Amino acid sequence: MTGTLTARVVPLPVRLGAGRHLVERNYLVYRRSWVVFVSGFFEPVFYLLSIGIGVAQLVGDFTLADGTVIGYAAFVAPAMLASSAMNGAIFDSTYNIFFRMKYARLYDSMLATPLRPWDVATGEVTWALLRGACYSAMFIVVMLVLGLIESWWAVLALPVAVLIGFAFAGAGMALTTFMRSWQDFEFVQLIIMPMFLFSATFYPVETYPGAIRWLVQLTPLYQGVALERALTTGTVGWTMILNALYLAAMGALGLYVASRRLGRLLLK
Repeated sequence: MTGTLTARVVPLPVRLGAGRHLVERNYLVYRRSWVVFVSGFFEPVFYLLSIGIGVAQLVGDFTLADGTVIGYAAFVAPAMLASSAMNGAIFDSTYNIFFRMKYARLYDSMLATPLRPWDVATGEVTWALLRGACYSAMFIVVMLVLGLIESWWAVLALPVAVLIGFAFAGAGMALTTFMRSWQDFEFVQLIIMPMFLFSATFYPVETYPGAIRWLVQLTPLYQGVALERALTTGTVGWTMILNALYLAAMGALGLYVASRRLGRLLLK
């Protein structure tokens, strides 16, 4: 009995593929709620149309740090793509997982089977990534139709959106395991909203004075915005590797913490 419990709590060695059962379960659930699934695509598109297209008529062209001149809509669109990946991942990995864990007791049932906490964590994060990838792919098509993509490097925009989703899904699921009630989710919005507004989303990071710019550049959404903007405008550089490593490390750490916390909470 002790050996079985230990095997479920300790996430290593990793069993690849067991989380697919949870992905399959979520697919079957959302197949009957496809309207809810599709609705997540429209929010960033509305932001893009209202701010990127409407405000762009007032702002005019934009000059990047390397001297490249682009339209304001082309400047904002990659940030909306990164924000879309973040929001999709956070929504799935926080509110939905909290409900399944605290009220539906879904994971209690799953952990009564050979599935382990690591399988649950990887399954939920994989589902969040698939959902976010669908939204991101559709958003990139919208950008392409509106002529907001300036470079062939944009073919990497979708994989980077998935990486952004991985970072926030892992972190979101880890944080959710510490939530005590729905009121605690106010702290999630308290973090997400300022990041959305101030992570060089609507204006260059060079706008900020030195200390604040340094603080903004440490935020995870800024890493995603910098990557997507560089790819869609063709201003790529070696610093993008650091941005990608930041997001990968954030997602991996979050996934590890989430699996450990699930085991501690549900396998007492």
